[in-house]
Amino acid sequence: MVSSCDTSRLPYSFRINITRGGIGRYHLNTTQIFPVSRATAFTFFEDPGNLCDITPPWLDFRLHGAVKPVKVCVGAEFDSHIRWFGVLLQWRSRIIHYKPPSAFTDIQLIGPYKYWEHRHEFKDVPEGTQMTDEVVYVLPFGILGDIIHALVVTHQLQDIFCYRAAKINDWALRQAE
Repeated sequence: MVSSCDTSRLPYSFRINITRGGIGRYHLNTTQIFPVSRATAFTFFEDPGNLCDITPPWLDFRLHGAVKPVKVCVGAEFDSHIRWFGVLLQWRSRIIHYKPPSAFTDIQLIGPYKYWEHRHEFKDVPEGTQMTDEVVYVLPFGILGDIIHALVVTHQLQDIFCYRAAKINDWALRQAE
């Protein structure tokens, strides 16, 4: 896998932090500011079709079924897949919290993690919008999962979210033109 975390393309405001919260349990937090309104940002992120554009190609992320029109609401579910080291992994997510244009939360129902909850929060700031991602995840396999996390998962999640930040920044700058 080629690292997709090109720091020269990251916006100045981007921050990422991954911390351990117990055996197999982790917290990933990112923040990023971009020059668009909160409503514009929220509309972009609530559209699951945009995930394809902001996910690194090496993951081969694909949504299944009709993407548009999509009614995003509490209880909405989305099926997709990713490839991890060539292995096709199914991913089903459900929206469990939805408060436009401020926040929404999705959880993984089916996928590679034992638990995955991803909260997206949007706040007005003088420069436009600050987006915060808070992900709580648990790997399977207990202590073996911790070893896999240290060797592979931490770096891959950093690459995924750095790639995402750069793509989001590119999108936001095009919107601001």
